[in-house]
Amino acid sequence: MSFDSPCSDASSSNGLSRRRFTQGLALGGIAVAGGLWRCDARAATPASTPVLRGSSQSLQIGRMPVDFTGRTRPAITVNQRLPAPILRWREGDTVSVRVRNALTDQPTSVHWHGLLLPANMDGVPGMSFDGIAPGQEYHYRFALRQSGTYWYHSHSMFQEQAGLYGAIVIDPLTSPPYRHDREHVVLLSDWTDLDPAALFRRLKQMPSHDNDAQRTVGDFLRDARDDGLRATLADRGMWGRMRMTPTDLADVNANTYTYLLNGVVPAGNWTGLFKPGEKVLLRFINGSSMTYVDIRIPGLRMTVVAADGQYVHPVSVDQLRIAAAETFDVIVEPLGQDAFTLFAQDIGRTGFACGTLAVQHGVQAPIPALDPRAILTMQDMGHGDGMRHGDHAMHGDGTTQGDAHAAHAMAMPMPEMHMHGHAGGNTQTKTPHHLASEDGNPLIDMRSNATAPRLDDPGVGLRDNGRRVLCYADLHSVFNDPDGREPGRDIELHLTGHMEKFAWSFDGIAFASAEPLRLQYGERLRIVTGSVLWPCHRAVVGSARRRASGHRCRRPSQLGGRRRAGAGALQVRNRSHAVCRRWQSRSTAAGRRIRGAADQPADPATARGSRHRAHRRQPPRD
Repeated sequence: MSFDSPCSDASSSNGLSRRRFTQGLALGGIAVAGGLWRCDARAATPASTPVLRGSSQSLQIGRMPVDFTGRTRPAITVNQRLPAPILRWREGDTVSVRVRNALTDQPTSVHWHGLLLPANMDGVPGMSFDGIAPGQEYHYRFALRQSGTYWYHSHSMFQEQAGLYGAIVIDPLTSPPYRHDREHVVLLSDWTDLDPAALFRRLKQMPSHDNDAQRTVGDFLRDARDDGLRATLADRGMWGRMRMTPTDLADVNANTYTYLLNGVVPAGNWTGLFKPGEKVLLRFINGSSMTYVDIRIPGLRMTVVAADGQYVHPVSVDQLRIAAAETFDVIVEPLGQDAFTLFAQDIGRTGFACGTLAVQHGVQAPIPALDPRAILTMQDMGHGDGMRHGDHAMHGDGTTQGDAHAAHAMAMPMPEMHMHGHAGGNTQTKTPHHLASEDGNPLIDMRSNATAPRLDDPGVGLRDNGRRVLCYADLHSVFNDPDGREPGRDIELHLTGHMEKFAWSFDGIAFASAEPLRLQYGERLRIVTGSVLWPCHRAVVGSARRRASGHRCRRPSQLGGRRRAGAGALQVRNRSHAVCRRWQSRSTAAGRRIRGAADQPADPATARGSRHRAHRRQPPRD
């Protein structure tokens, strides 16, 4: 997808990378940063994403050529659009969507992420339906039982990574608890010119391919001076035994990915208009395959008013981290200047997507430099307190070494840790119980022997940066738990895996060998998922999550939100492998099938096929 004569992204103090320079050339030219500047209005107004309104729609999935980097590559699109059209619906309506597969060589699917649906409408091949064969059509029909910001994407092969994703906005029946004058959907994504299947093969063979910030002899000497030789040797030894490096925050970064904002590269300067003094609602969606993004708008505070489609009590922040597949609604009040930069940098600080809020097209604000790159500690990996390195820069790139958090889990606030115990528990570090199946298992390269709450931790790269950063502990839903019962029992699962092999499992047991979890229809239970690091997103049905102290953290919708489901369930998907034996059975597949509620009649009023998915670090979807 090309745009004529654009205004380029500004070169930061870090310099303009070859990839960014090439992207600028592909788009027709380079501009120089410095204050506000004007550029060709056509560059600031690329073809906007179409909005499809109404309860009856038709979507066609096919291929089209796109150009984001100077190379024309094939993408999988919806109605010849990347991203796919925005679907604008209304709560309470029954929608009818006919999806036709115009691909000739592979089946496809559309999953409605976060929506409460009958099982056969959920759109996950092998679990809720058979998929849509080439040349065939599938008729989705379901009632909208919620409102908010969501998205849709493929659950087939690597199609999401290749472009099959789009936004969903469901308008509420009643007025929201906030006022706004206009709104913009901001859909973030990662694009690769590589065949996604080839990218996945590379991850299996060389997962550190994109890590160009390996530690050096100079780093060792500095750490030995600051922390002592014994401590430094012990630290290097632990990382070596795990066959990992603390500089590896993401397996795929801007060395492979081009980051897009509403399908536009930084040089394309996507622009959302405002009038001074207006309240502007921004609907942020992270449609990336595996990129965590840190968002800020220099010069503007953001008031978070919804998370994953659910209203929360307003929280004013300077910056927020959005995991793959999460959504946040924020309100900003632009005033005092004509343009503000929407700046979304990846967690590894290797690249960014950006756009502009402006009073008119053709105006752009300066683009900030990337923040310093952080590296990880043993504490981030779930191994106790780890090594203390202090707050100093890594050799050569200004990396902050003392900044620690959930490593490959991309600074997730370890929600699994907050489900231990009933009310009256404590926030002390807990020692998980490991099954015999985890001992000496070649599919497990590490496991955590100590878990602790981190809901109030901003995450790696965000601590003490001088900004007010959103934490999960800040999010409190505006409604109470609709169930209110205490869990009747606990089920403990350990999410295990091997980073080098890209093999993932529960308790070290491959899915084909795992016994199903048996649930009683209507029961309320707690599933405790203890893990170190996991590159998979988890799908959980339930009404609430607890902190380790026993208090409800009220993270909306990620564990069910408004849903009045009495049963709790856990489904985990790795984007590179199937987790359901009916779909795919591999030694590297992870999953535990849940039986109980599924034995009940498939009544749309009670079927729980749709899952809210908490995406964490993951390879491209398969």
